[in-house]
Amino acid sequence: MGTNERPRPAATVILARDRPQGTFEVLMLKRNLNSDFVGGAYVFPGGAVDLEDATDEASTLCIGLDDARASVLLGVERGGLAYWIACLRELFEEAGLLFAQRADGSPLDMADPATTARFVEHRRTVNDRSRRFLDVIKEEGLLLDLDELSYFAHWITPQGSPRRYDTRFFVAAAPPDQVPVHDDIELVANTWVTPGEALERHRRDEMELILPTIRNLQAIDRFSSSRDLLDAARRATDVPTVEPRIVVDGHGFRILLPGDAGFDDPDVGDAGALAREPGDTATWNDHVRKASSDRNVL
Repeated sequence: MGTNERPRPAATVILARDRPQGTFEVLMLKRNLNSDFVGGAYVFPGGAVDLEDATDEASTLCIGLDDARASVLLGVERGGLAYWIACLRELFEEAGLLFAQRADGSPLDMADPATTARFVEHRRTVNDRSRRFLDVIKEEGLLLDLDELSYFAHWITPQGSPRRYDTRFFVAAAPPDQVPVHDDIELVANTWVTPGEALERHRRDEMELILPTIRNLQAIDRFSSSRDLLDAARRATDVPTVEPRIVVDGHGFRILLPGDAGFDDPDVGDAGALAREPGDTATWNDHVRKASSDRNVL
C-alpha cells in the first residue's frame, strides 16, 4: 500500500467555548494558500512534535501529567508527554493562546494589557526562531498546564502521501481572557464556528476541510455544550486509530476507511505511486481535497 515512510508525530487541539444561545463553537484556522500541506484548508491549531518537546527540560516545566501516564493514555511505550507539550507550543505559536500557571499555582492572567503585550512579543520571537518556547516559559516562571487537554482522537495520514503525520487530537476549553490571533505566516485567518456551521459551510464550498477535520467535527457535533464534550473526552478509555487508505480504481481516486468495502483488498489499486516525486505534492493535495469532498457529501 504505497510508501512505508514513517509518519511524523503531531498533535492538534480542538478548542471549545460555549455560546450564550446554549451551544458551543470551536476555533479553526485557515492555512496559507502557499502551504505545501493542505494550503487554504481550515484546520484546528496544531503541528508536528519537535525534538525539544520530548526533552527532560520540557517535562520539568509541566504540571498535571507525567510521561508514564501520558504514554499509557496514548498506548505508546514512552514519549507520550511530548504530544501534550507540542500541542500547547503549537497553540501558542499559531494562535497566541497559552495554557499555563504560575509556579505558586495562580493562573496566567492575560486580562492585564501589559502582560498581553509582553506575550505578543514572546510569541514573535518564538515564531522567528530567535528564542525557544521553553525559554519563554522559564523566564515567565510558568508551568504548562497539561491537565487542560483531554485525548480525543488518533489519525494517521495514508501511506503514499508526500507528507505523513501520526496525529493525536485533543480537546480543551478555550482559556479565559485570551483572544486568538493567527500568526499571519502559516495561518491567514481564524474563526469561531459551531461544528454544524463548519460542516454546512463545507457543503456550500465556503470552508475547505480535509477528512480528519470533517470526521472530528461530525464526532463533536452531537454534544450540546463544551462541558459535555470535555466530560466525554475525560471518560474515554479507548481511542481507536484511524489510518485511511487512498486508492485508484474504476471509481477514480477514493478514500477508504477501516470497515469500508475494499479496504483490506490488495487487488484494489493503491494511489501511493502517484506521489512518489516531490513535485507531485500539489497534484496529490488536489486529489485528496476532491476525494475528501466526494466522501463527505452530507
